[in-house]
Order: sequence, then C-alpha cells, then structure tokens
Amino acid sequence: MCTPRPTHPFALARLLPLTVAAAFAASAAAEEIAPPDAGRSATMLAPMGSGDDDAPRYLQNNEIDENILLPAARPDDDDPERKWSRDYFAVAAGVLSTPEYNGADEQRILPAFYLRGRLSGYSFSTRGTNFQVDLIRQRRGQKTDFKFGPIISLRSDRTGKIDDPQVAALGKRKLAIETGVFAGVSHTGVITSAYDQIALRVVALKDVSGRHGSWAASPTIDYGTPLSKRVYVGVSASVNFYGKGFGRYYYDIDPAGSVASGLPVYDGAGRKAGAGKYTLGIAGAYALSGDLRKGFVLLGGAQYGRLGKRFARSPIVADVGDADQWLFGGGLAYQF
Repeated sequence: MCTPRPTHPFALARLLPLTVAAAFAASAAAEEIAPPDAGRSATMLAPMGSGDDDAPRYLQNNEIDENILLPAARPDDDDPERKWSRDYFAVAAGVLSTPEYNGADEQRILPAFYLRGRLSGYSFSTRGTNFQVDLIRQRRGQKTDFKFGPIISLRSDRTGKIDDPQVAALGKRKLAIETGVFAGVSHTGVITSAYDQIALRVVALKDVSGRHGSWAASPTIDYGTPLSKRVYVGVSASVNFYGKGFGRYYYDIDPAGSVASGLPVYDGAGRKAGAGKYTLGIAGAYALSGDLRKGFVLLGGAQYGRLGKRFARSPIVADVGDADQWLFGGGLAYQF
C-alpha cells in the first residue's frame, strides 16, 4: 500500500522567514512512496519566509514564511493509474508577532492567513504577501522535485502606522508591487528516514511599481522531518540581497528627512547592492486528528533575523530600532 510522501517544510524561505519569515521559507510538494512500515508512516508538512494603520497586508511581507501546511489524504491516494502527485487544498489562519518594520524595535500583533494546493501536478501557494505557481508538474512517487515558476509580491514595509515619532516623521512608503521567478530543488529521504526532506530555493523579484525601483533576491535552505504521524519539525536559513534602490528607499535618510525627523543624514544603504538580512527559523506542527495528512493541525514557529551592516547602521535601525529582529507565529490549519 502506498502512503503520501512527506511534503517540504518551508517552501523555501518557510519559516522564512519565518520566515517566516517568510520565510517559513518555502514550496512544498506532496509525493508518495512505499513506507518501510505502513503502520508507522508519517507525512512531512509544507511550510507556512508590513500596512495602513491596521492594514493586514503588513502582516505577511514576502520575507516572512510563517505558516505550516501539508497536503491532505484523499480517496485517490492509492489509485494505481494516477500519474501525477495527488490534488489537495490547505488553508490556515493564526496570529503573528512581528516588528513594525524591518529594523524596528517595536512589535505588533497581526492576523495571518495561508493557502496552498495542487491540481493535476501543478502546485500553487501564498508565501507571505506573494502568490506563486510551480510550472513544473510533479509526478507521483518522485523523490527529487525541481521547481520553477512566476511570483507576484506586495511589499508593504513602512506603509502603515509607525509608533516611533522620528521614523513616522520620515513619512510613509508606498506599497511596492514586485514580480519575478523562483527556482529550486528538494529531495526526500535524506538523513533520518524515507520521509525527511532537504530543499534549496532562490527567489528573485523586481519592483514594477516604481517605488524603490530595484530588486531583491533570497537563496534559502530548508530541512524538515516528521517525528511521528502526528508531529513535524523543520528548520530554515536564508539570506536576503537587495539592490541599491531598495536600500535608498527604505533605509537612507536625505537632508529633508533629517530635518523633519531629527535623525542624522545617511546614505550608506543605497551605495551598493548587498546582503540586507540573514534569517534562521524553526517551525512545528501537531495533528489534532492524529494524522498530519488530514483534518486540523496546530502550527507554531519562530524566526530570528539580523540586518546586514549597511542596513543596521541606518538611523532608523541603529538610533531608534534594532538590528536583531524576531518574529513569532501560531495558528490552525485544515487540509482537504
């Protein structure tokens, strides 16, 4: 008898980011292999990688991968004629404790939502405030899965209310629309069992809305394993790289901004492209139904992020913020 092969923990990013993030971070695939012991088979989860005053769009920036979800067991799992990995849908809702902006020392509690699924071998998911589709169909039973597809993302950092009066005096940033691609590969059956998984992923995004007018890219590595049919844990690490325009728009302070806010003039973040943030995440899930493939699942995760030197030296971080960034999340998922 065949049981579903574990799904990827963080969909590269994740947590992403949290990863999150996002970044729990980040895209998972459900596959099937014959288990060594059908009575003890387990399924890995797929991961869960800023707004108006209370705008929910802030709650999931594309760098945050905070949700953990997995494919559900379905009636056609054992169909010998099935060519592609099985269809599934999963949704989750929960709460996040996240910095007010990247580099802030104040936290904010916000709602979080997540959706992922697969139809005829094509996977799709939300990852933070982005939506992605994997254009490489996944065949039933394959242990190595290549991924490639388009992404559209909304970057809402510093678009909403900021409690610090000096940062608020710099003015709000406008919502940036970014498009790009992701590519990656995952392999199942690595270290602990036939069900653990390691994955590599790279995301590249370009601003098409004329806000920061630059780009962002993030390579991520994830590892996850089921501890039983009911429990899953995963870890993730990523680096976010930014173009010059990104650093200039979000972290530099011009003379006019200095006068308005009282913060010193700074142009170090926008001088050249480079690493802007490093993240480490951990996530876990517990199946209330007793089976990670179906029913309700409790989710939880945490992410630590550290801003790169030129970004950490910005007055909005060094003077009134914090280069160390923490994100915590929890919620409830349902697979069908």
